Amino acid sequence: MAHGYLNQFAQGKATIYSAGIETHGINSGAVAIMKEDGIDITHHTSNLVTEYVHVNFDYIITVCDHANENCPFIPSENAVRLHHNFFDPSKINENAEEKYRAFLKTRNEIKTYCEQFVSEYL
Repeated sequence: MAHGYLNQFAQGKATIYSAGIETHGINSGAVAIMKEDGIDITHHTSNLVTEYVHVNFDYIITVCDHANENCPFIPSENAVRLHHNFFDPSKINENAEEKYRAFLKTRNEIKTYCEQFVSEYL
């Protein structure tokens, strides 16, 4: 979700990469909730952070405590490292309405964070 919003708000001022410490594929709940806000993330992929060791990043943003604590070292000499823990709505095992509300809440928090990041740093 962050990748989708960063692409939208950066408007070509940055190249956005998205990766994690595990791959799980694209979550259908994330795809659906982003589509509601007019952003198509169906073309996104689930990549490992180790695939990007050759990239010299300006910013490295972690979006969950697990990634922040377990992410391998990324050798970007001057990268500004930022962290914000967002709740992972895919962890909800309740009914469809509860799951939807969790995705909506997380999406809106990520949207606000990404908009603020772009206005402050780019």
